[in-house]
Amino acid sequence: MASTDRWADWIRTRRTGGDSESETRMLERLTVVRDRVLDNAELRSGETLLDVGCGNGLIGFGALERGAGAVVFADISRPLLDDCRELAAAEGLLDRCRFVEAAAEDLAGIEAGSVDVVTTRSVLIYVEEKEHAFRQFHRVLRRGGRLSLFEPINRFGMEQRRETWGFELDGRRALLAKVIEVYGAIQPESDPMLDFDERDLVRQAEAAGFFPIRLTLEAEIRPHDAGRWETFLHSSPNPKVPTFDEALNQALTPEERAALVAELRPLVEQGRGVWRMAHAYLWAGKP
Repeated sequence: MASTDRWADWIRTRRTGGDSESETRMLERLTVVRDRVLDNAELRSGETLLDVGCGNGLIGFGALERGAGAVVFADISRPLLDDCRELAAAEGLLDRCRFVEAAAEDLAGIEAGSVDVVTTRSVLIYVEEKEHAFRQFHRVLRRGGRLSLFEPINRFGMEQRRETWGFELDGRRALLAKVIEVYGAIQPESDPMLDFDERDLVRQAEAAGFFPIRLTLEAEIRPHDAGRWETFLHSSPNPKVPTFDEALNQALTPEERAALVAELRPLVEQGRGVWRMAHAYLWAGKP
């Protein structure tokens, strides 16, 4: 069995509860994000791209498909870097790849002025020192290099999510609140996932020396997608928190769990809820 950590566990199984159909749909959505990040980066044939927080390599391998001369895969997760290395070997791409274990705010293993493009996708939400990360991105880029990132803006809709997760329960709201408290205790408003919005991203990019800077914010309020209960139950919103099943067991007695599930399950399966989320694309240059 491949080595693992919480980051690899989440990407491999926990983000979709081990549901292959749900994983396929997620990858389809993430491919759209990847393409926009690479479009904004204006990647040119033969250039070197640094994919910070590469995960399973979606952006990096997409860049290779577009003609990047080389891709540096960087992540804090050694198991995920191993996954990327194995995939690169299987595709005959190792000679165009480099793998560096590094955090976004500490890219000491990447030489200054050594890459043409830096990309991230849902990385800064885990970084406490975001200003340091932007300065590192600026440092490793050559003059004329570009930064392109995608970040969820989790502040948007958080108040409503922290109340009901978007589901209107008739008689079990207090039980759901106990479960939600499990997540709030792990990731309070001071957590890196929640301590910024799109204005902070622009400010931090400018302070690091990027110019010009562009950002688009997209927000949506829509019905929840209908889904399988078992997928919902065994999925985790992010690598740092438990699955809903684990949170249920932590917060409730067996009797309370059964009562909450009886009311919540049909809402999940029928998509009878409200989904609120926002995300930002930022792209910028190094003069």
